[in-house]
Amino acid sequence: MSKHLIKKTLVALAAASALLTAWTARADINVGVTVSATGPAASLGIPEKNTLSLMPTKIAGQKVNYIVLDDASDTTAAVTNTRKLLSEHKVDVVVGSTVTPNSLAMIDVASEGGTPMISMAASSRIVEPQDSKKRWVFKTPQNDIMMALAIVQHMAASGVKTVGFIGFADAYGEGWLTEFSKIAAVKGVQIVASERYNRTDTSVTGQVLKLMAAKPDAVLIGASGTPAVLPQKTLKERGYAGKFYQTHGVANNDFLRVGGKDVEGTFLPAGPVLVATQLPANHPVKKSALEYIAKYEAAFGKGTVSTFGGHAWDAGLLLQAAIPLALKKAEPGTPVFRAALRDALESVKEMPGAHGVFSMSSADHLGLDQRARVMVKIDKGAWVYQP
Repeated sequence: MSKHLIKKTLVALAAASALLTAWTARADINVGVTVSATGPAASLGIPEKNTLSLMPTKIAGQKVNYIVLDDASDTTAAVTNTRKLLSEHKVDVVVGSTVTPNSLAMIDVASEGGTPMISMAASSRIVEPQDSKKRWVFKTPQNDIMMALAIVQHMAASGVKTVGFIGFADAYGEGWLTEFSKIAAVKGVQIVASERYNRTDTSVTGQVLKLMAAKPDAVLIGASGTPAVLPQKTLKERGYAGKFYQTHGVANNDFLRVGGKDVEGTFLPAGPVLVATQLPANHPVKKSALEYIAKYEAAFGKGTVSTFGGHAWDAGLLLQAAIPLALKKAEPGTPVFRAALRDALESVKEMPGAHGVFSMSSADHLGLDQRARVMVKIDKGAWVYQP
């Protein structure tokens, strides 16, 4: 081969290498996140944000960038963040938000942008009923109806006949009352009082007096995070001696810290990750839940893990399962890739996570079954598994 030909070959190889490098840079996968790291839902959002720092920066050989924004537990901010992630950062998928009202408000933006969204909030209304907009939306927390069933079954087995309800005056509280009411009626548990309060309220004395006047056997608090302590603390101060039930929206150590002695004896449904070490060896989620706990506590300290971080972890696992399939069809950063990623998320089957085993379908964008719930009691300031 002549020197001239060798030189031309080397130049061509260098040019090809440069093009390959440029293509690789363009092919980064961008994951946009809006999380409630401040505001009333911060005790939920902070462990989610922490968990995102544990996510892989490469999937199937492709670099993954995580653009994380704080929506301060505010619905308007969540929508603004979503628009920014799509328009400025050109993300391939949106993860978030922490709470139901924010997530519901984000759906229009994500669907209009043809971008898949994985919510870390609980309400089934985020993914149901499936339509042209919600076909782009998935979520990782258990549906309210699944957890409501666990509560009502426990109530019935414990002899509870009448219940007072107090919940957030927003989509979370309303969703819980709706689902709980359906199951309670079937199981013969009567709701004798129903009250609401805002996440930022500092007093619920009026509502508590009405609840106590109805003399229920138990009270269900349809709230999440540390604001869920307020009704229970007020009821205790007023001398209420019935049973207390909370939702899976309180399953973190901040709730225990703020509630203290006032939340002792409380029953609640939760994802298996909350009591992973107490689960029987053959539980289908024990191994995957313990893997998440080990990674989180190695980074943030023993006893710091919460179920809410687990929802973010499961969102990451779904992406790790779906991205390799989408990459076979299109290049990241394109509408075709975003559509392929949506399709790939829908095809995930029997994937163990921190909270359950996920099997998605075109009709089910949650994909969890009864393996994703356990009943828990707060005993001596700790979560105790109830077989």
